[in-house]
Amino acid sequence: MKFIDTHSHIYLPEFNNDRNSIIYFAEKESVSKIFLPAIDAATHEQMLETEIEYPEVCVAMMGLHPCSVKENYLDELKIARHYLEKRRFIAVGEIGLDFYWDKTFTAEQYKAFHEQVEWAKHFDIPVVIHSRNSTDECIDVVKEHQNGKLKGVFHCFSGNAEQAKKIIELDLYLGIGGVLTFKNSGLDKAIEDIDLSHLVLETDAPYLAPVPFRGKRNEPSYLKYVVQKLAEVKSVTVEEVAAVTTANAENLFGC
Repeated sequence: MKFIDTHSHIYLPEFNNDRNSIIYFAEKESVSKIFLPAIDAATHEQMLETEIEYPEVCVAMMGLHPCSVKENYLDELKIARHYLEKRRFIAVGEIGLDFYWDKTFTAEQYKAFHEQVEWAKHFDIPVVIHSRNSTDECIDVVKEHQNGKLKGVFHCFSGNAEQAKKIIELDLYLGIGGVLTFKNSGLDKAIEDIDLSHLVLETDAPYLAPVPFRGKRNEPSYLKYVVQKLAEVKSVTVEEVAAVTTANAENLFGC
């Protein structure tokens, strides 16, 4: 039995003092791979160094996070594109829209999102989409670009059943993490009728730790709590969750 954490920022400073232990405990809990989503130029090197240090486990993405889209977003996009042209990455991500904190750069977020989706099609790799307070808007952007070749995942999906079905109709996966374990999130109801074949697992470490660690630093080994809850919601075994979601991740990311 093995699991893939498809979204984890373990290269961030929150893990500088115990990254070895984090990897060790992840592997003890059957997490065989940890995918590293990019943020911006300030953290790209640390992400790539983490990938080099743990080559059997960690695999990097490349892209510009919507919260890092500021006045200099064109420079940031050039940097990310340069990395993508130098080597193959597992995905373009994380990219998308974020209307939770600040809408100052809404227009720029859209431009960056559209451009990076086209990169994914050009390089024939998936997109990993961040859609906080913008699920419908991100769905609309994907619709514009989906020509049968675009693949990817809505990371940290926390929308409703209707949104879930729209994403699946666009041939993208739903990334399921710690939010599933939150008492009043409603995510359990939203995915109740969604087949496991459309889901991949993630932690989004160090963020969104599942119950019983909610509010604390998240880590890949905590994926087991998401798995247990998902097995309960879908009325299947943990082994089936492992088999199906791992196959989904391998199919999507080609790993």
